[in-house]
Amino acid sequence: MGNCRCDICFSANGYILVVKFEMIIGSILENKNIEKRIAITPDIVKKYTSLGFEVCLSENYGSHLGIQDKVYKDMGVKISKNEIEILNSSDIIVQLGMLPDDKSINLKENQTLIGVLNPYDNKEKFKSLIQKKINLFSLELLPRITRAQSMDILSSQANLAGYKAVIESFANFEKAIPMMMTAAGTVPAAKVLVVGAGVAGLQAIATAKRMGAIVFATDVRMASKEQVESLGGKFLTVEGSENLETESGYAKEASDDFKRKQDELLSETLKKIDIVICTALIPGKKAPLIIKDNMIDNMQAGSIIYDLAAVQGGNTAFTEVDKIIDRNGVKIMGETNILNKLPVSASSLYAKNIFNFVDNLFDKEEKKININLEDEIIEKTLIK
Repeated sequence: MGNCRCDICFSANGYILVVKFEMIIGSILENKNIEKRIAITPDIVKKYTSLGFEVCLSENYGSHLGIQDKVYKDMGVKISKNEIEILNSSDIIVQLGMLPDDKSINLKENQTLIGVLNPYDNKEKFKSLIQKKINLFSLELLPRITRAQSMDILSSQANLAGYKAVIESFANFEKAIPMMMTAAGTVPAAKVLVVGAGVAGLQAIATAKRMGAIVFATDVRMASKEQVESLGGKFLTVEGSENLETESGYAKEASDDFKRKQDELLSETLKKIDIVICTALIPGKKAPLIIKDNMIDNMQAGSIIYDLAAVQGGNTAFTEVDKIIDRNGVKIMGETNILNKLPVSASSLYAKNIFNFVDNLFDKEEKKININLEDEIIEKTLIK
């Protein structure tokens, strides 16, 4: 197939329609043991075909999400058992993460790969692909500008992660969450602390609050105070706090003096907290260690810590990926990919983000990819 123009004929109201596809966009299955999300959902197929793309997917692409191949085929999608053929023939390949080596070796000059490519850990892989003149776009590098919001995969996925972290924590907590007043007495509301008030943290605050918890939050960025309070949370900050926020809106590393004051505040606060949701990350770096061992040792038995930063090293001293660690009665949880527990919702949002990026990248008049480096979105996400 390559860059050929493909004609598909089908019957509609008695007429034979011929659709000419200018380019091919493809996606292959991820390793389902690690990643259950998909990059092209049925509702997005129509959007790609309206741009002039033929869509090619691997067999059983969405079957684990209840989307059978027939659904795709009925929409004109080409389904193939041969993933190498899909990779060889597609002009654009959209994935969740970086292709494994045995697949990426099949990419050819002028092809475009789009996904969450983890540029901080894949520098060596990128060198050989860039030398082959393959265009690599990593969407976690999107600039925080208004025009990029519809493509912001970090925000869409973090929203779901923050929600699910609260649900998982509450499921493992052996007390009621809201305050309950009964003839037999009163059950107090659970106290929740959210560490890091970015997108995931704010959704965690909102979810915990809706379920009746008393919610506290802390963040090194003073700009988040108003957002936390607007959701009904109580913002905790150290005296003389500085605004540790980069120009891109992310948290940056704090000074030693700030860390000392923060440790003192957290040590006292955690003694009264039932559930902690950790969301603190620094792009491209190991997650900051915020909840120290002595802090955990002073928490109440039966408390829960859910660490969304587990894969990046964790925000606690005892976090281990995909394990529940019991430290003196305090359960510490963290998963490789919490979104595998919400794959349908996560795929729906991710697929829309990806399409919006492709739509911006695609020259609709010339019917080709236009890598315009004067466009901040393209310039920031292109791996060079």
